[in-house]
Amino acid sequence: MDLSEALEIVRLTDVGLLRSHNEDAIASDASIGFVILADGMGGYNAGEVASEMAVLSITAELKEALGSHPSHYALPDVDQPVLNRKILSKLMNDAVTYANASIYHASQTYPQCAGMGTTLVLGLFINNQLLVGHIGDSRIYRLRNQRLVQMTEDHSLLQEQIKAGVITHEQAKYSSQKNLVTRALGVDPEVELALKEFDVEVGDVYLLCSDGLSDLVDDELIQSVLIHHVQDLTSAAAALVRLANEHGGNDNISVILAKVNHLYEGKSTWYDNFVGWLK
Repeated sequence: MDLSEALEIVRLTDVGLLRSHNEDAIASDASIGFVILADGMGGYNAGEVASEMAVLSITAELKEALGSHPSHYALPDVDQPVLNRKILSKLMNDAVTYANASIYHASQTYPQCAGMGTTLVLGLFINNQLLVGHIGDSRIYRLRNQRLVQMTEDHSLLQEQIKAGVITHEQAKYSSQKNLVTRALGVDPEVELALKEFDVEVGDVYLLCSDGLSDLVDDELIQSVLIHHVQDLTSAAAALVRLANEHGGNDNISVILAKVNHLYEGKSTWYDNFVGWLK
């Protein structure tokens, strides 16, 4: 079945109260179970360029590869059926590698783009699982059985300090170093995409967000909002953005919510088309 029958996806982005423009970029395609969010950085509005390049490039590559009629995507050589996770991990890595090279080239070529980069978090819902890739401090959370869990670990100086025991999670809330990421897309010639795979259950709600939300709104409050609005994702997204603005709105705020309404294994998904194309 078309994954849009199994997944409900809502996305929302807001400039916030203090920024003059929005450097976040978001996209989704429920038919192939794809979501992506990027939070740009860099002077002269170049962060906006980096995040938009990342989202447009990766979305185009993956939609072409995962659609019903892929045309030219370079696949690994296969002599026998390959586990879908192996194929999809390569697809995701290749798309991110291409985007990284494009952003880095632009930053080296155009003075107004010097130093630009972006965080990245993206997900593919496949065969009752979710494959997550991320770079930087944009996050993905899961609400299951009324409990919110952060599924990605920030690539940030703050997270390194927490892991080293230098500061506590409570002290981190008030740190002045919240925005110092240790890994970003487009800053260096090469970048490593962190990849994880999770089983999904009916009723799960997944939240992708930029730090414009997570820096200003505690996880407990995010959890409360999602529980309260679990039957109305549009209202949930609006409530999260509103809360971030009420807590200062000092950055752009972006959220993507994806709710699993039905399991989605087999039965004419894009994966069937994809595997058929391989044979």
